[in-house]
Amino acid sequence: MEIVPGVHAVRVIGARAHLIVEDELTLIDAGHRGSGTLLRRYLARIGRSIDEITRIVCTHGHPDHIGGVREIAAASKAEVLLHRADAERLRITLRDVIANPVPGHVVALLTRALEAPTHLEDGAILPALGGLRVVYTPGHTPGSICLYSPERRVLFTGDVLQMTAGHLEGPHPFFSDDLGLARRSIARLAGLDVETILFAHYPPLREGARDALRALAA
Repeated sequence: MEIVPGVHAVRVIGARAHLIVEDELTLIDAGHRGSGTLLRRYLARIGRSIDEITRIVCTHGHPDHIGGVREIAAASKAEVLLHRADAERLRITLRDVIANPVPGHVVALLTRALEAPTHLEDGAILPALGGLRVVYTPGHTPGSICLYSPERRVLFTGDVLQMTAGHLEGPHPFFSDDLGLARRSIARLAGLDVETILFAHYPPLREGARDALRALAA
């Protein structure tokens, strides 16, 4: 489904991926393992193919966001991008988990690490939507990022934001590493001029998105 011109929400296993459709294709998140089949079907419906995907941007390292990366990257030869902090956390050992058995560490232990992702940095500009800015927003995970298009006033949030009973909320408390840090990250996002907020597990927020974000940060 096309949300705004050139930005499509694609149902994959366990999440919503977002596909930026330009001369090159940019995929944001990749669902669980096996999501490649669903992505291929969607691409065929819009007259594109998986080998046109140039980059796969992972908003964080949870399995419902990176599980499908290997199969999609293998088929497309796309560059895979993930923040360094999450790439490193996925190298966690059983000893680390036993020493600090919080949910985030357990999830990381059960998630297969990506082999050699390109590390995203705060403020980096990706060549999509007229310049797609990386906003480092740790808290849900150590390396969570959002992506912001000033030209389209669109914010891709991964799991940094969610909707609960029609209200904008921060990340899920149980699956988040540091809620205090997440709140500070949300305060950063509130300074952006946003018209549309895109989530990994909820329909987009289009009406009053900027005001809702500022109210949440306050």
